[in-house]
Amino acid sequence: MLPNRTVFLKLMRSTGPVSIESEEPAPVTEEAAPSWASWPQQGAPVSERDWGASRKRASLARSAGIVAGAFVVSRILGLVREVVLARQFGTSEELSAYISAFRIPDLLFLVIMAGAFGSAFIPIFSGLLGDGEDEAAWRLASVVLNLAGASVIALSILTWLAAPGLVQLVVAPDASPPTQVLTADLMRLLLLSPVFLGFGIAAKGILEGQDLFTLPALAPIVYNAATILGAIVLGPSIGVRGVAVGVVVGAIGFLALQIPGVMRSGMRYSRALDPRAKGVSEVGRLLAPRLIGQAAFQINFIAVTNLAWRTGEQNVAALNYAWQLVMLPHGVLALSISTVILPTLSRLWQGGEIDAFRATLQGAVRPLLFLSLPAAIVLFAFRVPVVQTLFQTGAFSAESTELVAAPLAFLAAGLVSYAVVEALTRAFYAMHDTRTPVMAGILIIALNIGLGIALLGRLSYLSLALALSASTTVEAVILTAVLHRRLGGDPSGFGHWLWRVLVSGLVAAAVALTLAGPLAEATTPGMLPKLIQLAVFLTALAVVGLVFAGCAWILRIPELSDTLAILMRRLPGGLGSKWPPAK
Repeated sequence: MLPNRTVFLKLMRSTGPVSIESEEPAPVTEEAAPSWASWPQQGAPVSERDWGASRKRASLARSAGIVAGAFVVSRILGLVREVVLARQFGTSEELSAYISAFRIPDLLFLVIMAGAFGSAFIPIFSGLLGDGEDEAAWRLASVVLNLAGASVIALSILTWLAAPGLVQLVVAPDASPPTQVLTADLMRLLLLSPVFLGFGIAAKGILEGQDLFTLPALAPIVYNAATILGAIVLGPSIGVRGVAVGVVVGAIGFLALQIPGVMRSGMRYSRALDPRAKGVSEVGRLLAPRLIGQAAFQINFIAVTNLAWRTGEQNVAALNYAWQLVMLPHGVLALSISTVILPTLSRLWQGGEIDAFRATLQGAVRPLLFLSLPAAIVLFAFRVPVVQTLFQTGAFSAESTELVAAPLAFLAAGLVSYAVVEALTRAFYAMHDTRTPVMAGILIIALNIGLGIALLGRLSYLSLALALSASTTVEAVILTAVLHRRLGGDPSGFGHWLWRVLVSGLVAAAVALTLAGPLAEATTPGMLPKLIQLAVFLTALAVVGLVFAGCAWILRIPELSDTLAILMRRLPGGLGSKWPPAK
């Protein structure tokens, strides 16, 4: 299981530059802003290494569709995983121990392997390939892989030895002694995951650095599927330890699936450890602030877990369920779009095409806002029906529903901010600026922890959800202001577009809040047959969606037609070719 946002993000975060059409987009205006249905075209990889043949040209929207499709499947499996865990463990202290056991392994994975093969490695690796320096590129990959791999293995061994003390002093000091023992045992088992996931994320970065997105997008599906099998097959007999076994098997599968792609992409591995190899110093320069920021971010989650234990043994699990629900639309929308804009933004920035850079970024932010807003509205207004419909069965009681629905309200309010930060952070990475988002992130983490502690006595564990959303919103504002100052541009066209989206959202929110009470009653377990409850729930979702879409059509928001165009083009039998209809 991926117990927090950072792991799932890092499994799908790294991307490399791609070729684009030489034609430069016009500056962003209300009329000329590019839509996500007409993003620039990708070209062949830098040296025909896609399974031994030159690649066909494909639009960024198509690549986003492939990645988004894999994200959808992975997130559905992730949702199935949460349903299975809810049925077996509810919001029990045992599940809270399992979630807490992830924190230190996550820290090792994210800081060392994901950090090394993320925003620092990919631009340098892809740049060497783009310049025809294949030997130097593969030597760089080998050096970074060897150094990072040795580091994560050594630190995992040290953490294994120190696990009991880390649990008692850092992760869960307020848990009961038996729970602390269980947490330490699970942590030791889960320390295998950062090793295999780490090498898997290295393979992911190498593949995406060559514009090969398919296997990296499919790998998280294997990860989630193995976790589900662990919970179903082993959970009833050995409890959450069975789920942890599934996680380790999934991490092995995450790596194994991508190895054939890396081998066939032309990788030339060596046992080089020379820090003087070409590109290593540049990777280190870019990596240093990123490591600091990523470590601080994960320490933030450790602090949240620590504080949640103070408020009750069930609240760690409750916060995790709420977070996973918010990450479902975030993974499908923000991650799929953000994953494929980094290569194009990197190439545009490197070529000095500032107007095209600004246009591409705005063309990505608009659909994120347009689609994330109704998702946030639904999660906020329908938080009780969502939790009842998905989770309330078996060990997951009505009390568990209340525990999860309460923080979901605060986390849903920050969904749009999470999406915006995801896209804007990629823009800074494309500019080879890791310092600005890292410094902003550290500031926001301090704000998050401070706000959570200040409100803990008044709001209990809900203060932690409120602090996460509030601090992320501040981060979005900071990054937006810095980018606007650097890139310039006329914001009036964007402002005119934004108010129309907000009006559509307000109307949809009014309808959703009106339906929320009756829907909560209709989806209460035992009130109606399960299939009828699901049908009622889906009908309510459809009503809110149609209201939002209708308002968008009346207000002529272009992202509506762009979204429909993308969906229609995927219909069989050539039906999509008739969309949009002739005027």
